[in-house]
Amino acid sequence: MKVTPVKTPLVAKKMFPNYVWDIPTNTKELYLTFDDGPTPEITNWTLNLLKQYNAKATFFCIGANIKKHPDIFQNIVNSGHAIGNHTQHHVKGWTTKTNDYIKQVLEAEKQIEIHQPKTSNLFRPPYGQIKPKQGKKLMALNYKIIMWDVLSFDWQKETSEEDCLNNVISKSKQGSIIVFHDSVKASKNMMYSLPKVLDYFSKEGYEFKPLSI
Repeated sequence: MKVTPVKTPLVAKKMFPNYVWDIPTNTKELYLTFDDGPTPEITNWTLNLLKQYNAKATFFCIGANIKKHPDIFQNIVNSGHAIGNHTQHHVKGWTTKTNDYIKQVLEAEKQIEIHQPKTSNLFRPPYGQIKPKQGKKLMALNYKIIMWDVLSFDWQKETSEEDCLNNVISKSKQGSIIVFHDSVKASKNMMYSLPKVLDYFSKEGYEFKPLSI
């Protein structure tokens, strides 16, 4: 059962105006994002597919996964995609002390910086959970907190492949930030829907861009 809606309500965006929910634009642009990698079973597959469509995306990576799979992370960097921070161990902000949460972010940042110079401060809270105090501290450190406009629900076992696809096709618009996961848990739905999303929106004249804020 979905507690979080597929399409982020306007009221939620207005409640947290300092977070990035979408990219206002009058042109046909979409922003694909992938959380939880790098993962051997799915990340390289994702990179190869994106390349076929000349699509760029943003990968919000877990620091521990970067440490375990540095070669795959380097493939993301070399492919010209944007990199975002997703904490060191995918912690829940609501149940983590603020100082510990910040340490998780900084630890993941160290893993990222091993492979590329610091070019951005994109951060996405795992599960979308972040306390206001955590958000303020991260923004004081110059992080941009990236949320989303559309959730694919690719990770949810109750979501069918067709529903996952429809979630993205039916709700995305110009400037939407869309969430997928390059994780084993989400792979079945993601591997079905992502090719069709890329094909559908490419034929509609859309360009897939990395976040650059």
